[in-house]
Amino acid sequence: MNRLHPVSEVADVLGINKNDVYNLIKHGHLQALKLGRLKVSTFELEEFMKRNPGKDFSDLKQVRELEITL
Repeated sequence: MNRLHPVSEVADVLGINKNDVYNLIKHGHLQALKLGRLKVSTFELEEFMKRNPGKDFSDLKQVRELEITL
């Protein structure tokens, strides 16, 4: 079911803090809408996770493929 999630819920789902969610939105990596406060749809959250596996978001201006060194 598609519903709207507040930033705090999105942060919990992604395992990051709220400021990081706001930064993902600010840099255009995650789409949100403002209805009182910013909210992200279930559809957008699922699509974000589908389109970004193996990505390194350390630098939101230059998201790149994750490099793992052993």
